[in-house]
Amino acid sequence: MAGQLGRQVSRNTLRTLLKQAGLSWKKCKKLLTRGQPEQRAKFVEDFQQLYTRMCQEEVVVVYLDEVHVHPDMELGYTWSPVGEPAWVPSTSPGLSARLNWYGAYNFTEGQCLLWQDGQCNGDNTIQFLQQLAHWLAGEQRPVFLIWDGASYHRSQPVRTVATQLGFHLFPLPAYTPDLNPIEGLWKWLREEVTQLHCYPSLNALLLACQAFLDSINQDPLQIISRLWPRFDLDPELEKLRFSS
Repeated sequence: MAGQLGRQVSRNTLRTLLKQAGLSWKKCKKLLTRGQPEQRAKFVEDFQQLYTRMCQEEVVVVYLDEVHVHPDMELGYTWSPVGEPAWVPSTSPGLSARLNWYGAYNFTEGQCLLWQDGQCNGDNTIQFLQQLAHWLAGEQRPVFLIWDGASYHRSQPVRTVATQLGFHLFPLPAYTPDLNPIEGLWKWLREEVTQLHCYPSLNALLLACQAFLDSINQDPLQIISRLWPRFDLDPELEKLRFSS
């Protein structure tokens, strides 16, 4: 400012000028720029057709993903007396202490599943698919699994087991977490389970996650409303996404 106008201004004056210009102070959001626009558009088009079949009760649509949940707290806002800091005690658990959850969101029925048994890898992905088949036992309609392109998702043993279990794979394009509504489940879980709370043990965290799952599964309409997928792309946002 001083170099262009020859004047020094205070931070408050600069803030006022920026507000008058129609700007506001906000937290930035990461926008992934390595995806392919054609693939994103094709996925949305194909998904709309799959959704039509789901509405006609021809197929079941299930989103899959993995998440790492740490027993230490997620920071966030809370009510606190004016003029006093909002301290929340933490036992500072090590970074290696975490639960590696596999998750499934049954968009057709408004139900969610969590499962974990160590690291997220090929062998455990196969075990998760078997758990998923058990969870969906009795379903006669074709089940389409929508997930990302993690290396263990693309491995031949995993794909073979998925086929043997009767699943149809519907892969997401690369770098498109915004097209997987189960990402909203992880945000929801952190808001309800780990925000402003540090757990004394992984077992306590596990029980809290399971209690959260049991609670939300009582209200399928709430799940579907909160985890509603995207059916179109914002052209202006897509230009920013692929401008590089």
